[in-house]
Amino acid sequence: MAKVSIGLRGWRFEESEVFAEDGDWRPFEEIPDETRERLIRLRTLVNKPCDCCFLIHGEEEMERCREAAIVYGEPYSEVVLCDDHEADFLYWFREAGGDAHVGEDELQDEFHEWFAAGERAPEGYGGVDHVDTDPETLPDPPNPNEDNEDRYRIDLREGLDRDGGGGDIDEVDLGDLDLSTDYPSS
Repeated sequence: MAKVSIGLRGWRFEESEVFAEDGDWRPFEEIPDETRERLIRLRTLVNKPCDCCFLIHGEEEMERCREAAIVYGEPYSEVVLCDDHEADFLYWFREAGGDAHVGEDELQDEFHEWFAAGERAPEGYGGVDHVDTDPETLPDPPNPNEDNEDRYRIDLREGLDRDGGGGDIDEVDLGDLDLSTDYPSS
């Protein structure tokens, strides 16, 4: 099997670590830890704005920021970029010393400082040629917060009578509560 990008280009996954032979996602407990961490992180990165667009427009004009399409770096210190700003990152990484921060938490901060200082890739600087192969056919990713058991929701409001006509809790039950007791805390 080959290496694939999922959700955003940039991070590459060994297809056999992520997908079962039938093409569906492997259960999360079968996915190696590092791969699982990246997949979980991707869930929050997919809809983030491009870091460069955000540095240009800020919180006040968030609607002008393009959505991220590419991710580089390590989880939680990654750089997310739109297609238009990928060349800036690649130039910084290849030509302006960014490669000195490979695998380091500082990669994100160093790139942001370089970009915020007005640095950019020269006009026409080439990016990476990405090959997109029908991302719509990917199955929905497994939810890391759910195990394979069927889950059910408990309605905490169930049993409360909002009309005052009785219910599971009555005044006698409430009178038996000792609310003055101090309980130890950790």
